[in-house]
Amino acid sequence: MSASGGTKAIVAALAANLAIAVAKFVAYLFSGSSSMLAESVHSLADSGNQGLLLLGGKKAKREATPQHPFGYGRERYIYAFLVSIVLFSVGGMFAIYEGYEKIHDPHEIEAWYWPVGVLVFAIIAETFSFRTAIKESNAIRGGLTWTQFVRRAKAPELPVVLLEDLGALVGLILALGGVGLALLTGNGVWDGIGTLCIGILLIVIAIVLAAETKSLLLGESAGVEDVKKIEDAVVDGATVTRLIHMRTLHLGPEELLVAAKIAVRHDESATEVARAIDAAEERIRAAVPIARVIYLEPDIYSATAASNGQNPAKTPDGTGH
Repeated sequence: MSASGGTKAIVAALAANLAIAVAKFVAYLFSGSSSMLAESVHSLADSGNQGLLLLGGKKAKREATPQHPFGYGRERYIYAFLVSIVLFSVGGMFAIYEGYEKIHDPHEIEAWYWPVGVLVFAIIAETFSFRTAIKESNAIRGGLTWTQFVRRAKAPELPVVLLEDLGALVGLILALGGVGLALLTGNGVWDGIGTLCIGILLIVIAIVLAAETKSLLLGESAGVEDVKKIEDAVVDGATVTRLIHMRTLHLGPEELLVAAKIAVRHDESATEVARAIDAAEERIRAAVPIARVIYLEPDIYSATAASNGQNPAKTPDGTGH
């Protein structure tokens, strides 16, 4: 996995969610609170999601094969996408169903100290997990805002854990509010409303995760900064005179494919061009170490040909920026 921080955040979230899931389910058995049942299923689903992320990280480390010559780096994207499906179906839809049932057939909450005590414990545990994810994300997000980090991160684990933990904390507050209002008013409908809100929250988070991981699965280009570094590294001003056009593609979070057409001097020999290409590849890898698969095609520069080689967005790297 990209950073030990990613794994650390996943393990912290997994440990917290397993403990919380057990505590919430016990509280549900003693109190009959639908919010507690929805939250216990939510935590159980989150635990499964962290297991999927760890499994995806392990499978992504497999060596390339003739059938998969670019390796298995995208396994991490696939398992992150599965997380969004689990969060939507198991967490969100179950909570909405349970909330609907509770609103139509409300029951008084018994042994109120169980759900309240467990929710307070869960908020403390989730806060610790969320704090870990924030700390590990801060180490790599640089100057990006949190929204930009979630949208631009090529490694899916930390954004997934961040959104899960955020959703868990908000869900716990909603559950506490639903239980509290049900106790204060003596009307169990509030417990159902809290459960319904938890379900809607989980579905919204699942949709955001699905959209972001879908983009990674389809194949994203390198970030703007890496594209600029590659462009600067390609041209040496001697044999390689300019970059005609270029495409980049993430084969995985830590593996980048670079394909470019470069302009060389028309009077250079084949040997000199080959050496120039080798040197350009070394410069690219030095500038962007994750650029592990590089294909450079030499050509004689033509403004018309260069224009035809661009994609409809008219951008060298295909990002549209």
